[in-house]
Amino acid sequence: MSLDDIDAAAVQRQLGRPARGAVDVAHRCPCGAPDVVRTLPRLPDGTPFPTTFYATCPRLTGALSTLESGGLMREMTQRLADDPELASAYAAAHEDYLARRAALGEVAETAGVSAGGMPSRVKCLHVLVAHSLAAGPGVNPFGDEALDLLQPWWLSQACTATDAESPEGI
Repeated sequence: MSLDDIDAAAVQRQLGRPARGAVDVAHRCPCGAPDVVRTLPRLPDGTPFPTTFYATCPRLTGALSTLESGGLMREMTQRLADDPELASAYAAAHEDYLARRAALGEVAETAGVSAGGMPSRVKCLHVLVAHSLAAGPGVNPFGDEALDLLQPWWLSQACTATDAESPEGI
C-alpha cells in the first residue's frame, strides 16, 4: 500500500519532503488536497512510528499549533481528571486508535501506546484532530472539540501551498 502519485506529490509539497510510510489519504481538506495521511506503524527504515494519523496540511497544522500555544491542552488534561465520562470517551478513542493502527501491522515496541497523550493526558492536538478527521465525528472527543474551535484553515490558501515549514515526523 502506498499513496498514489498525485497524492504523494501533494503531500510532498505540503511537507517539503516525501512522506515516510504513508499508505493512503485518511482525510481530505475541503479544497480536495490530502490533509491527513495514514502511516505504517513501522517506517521503511525500521523505526517504530505510533502516529498512525498524521496531519499534513500546513494550514491545518498551523491552526492547531495556535490552539496548542494558547494552553488548551493543559485545560483538556485537567478536565480528564474532573470528568469520568469524558475520561471514558477518551479511553475509547485510545482503543479505537490502537485498533486502526493494528489493522496496518503490529509493532511490539509500541504495543498499547497510541499517540497524542491518549488515554491519560492531552499531549498533541495535531494527532487528536488527525484521528478525528480520519475516523469521523464522535470517536475522539478532544479531536472533535479542537476541530470545532478552529477557524476554517482551508480558506486562506490551498493546502498544497509550499510556504509552510515542514513538520517533524513522517
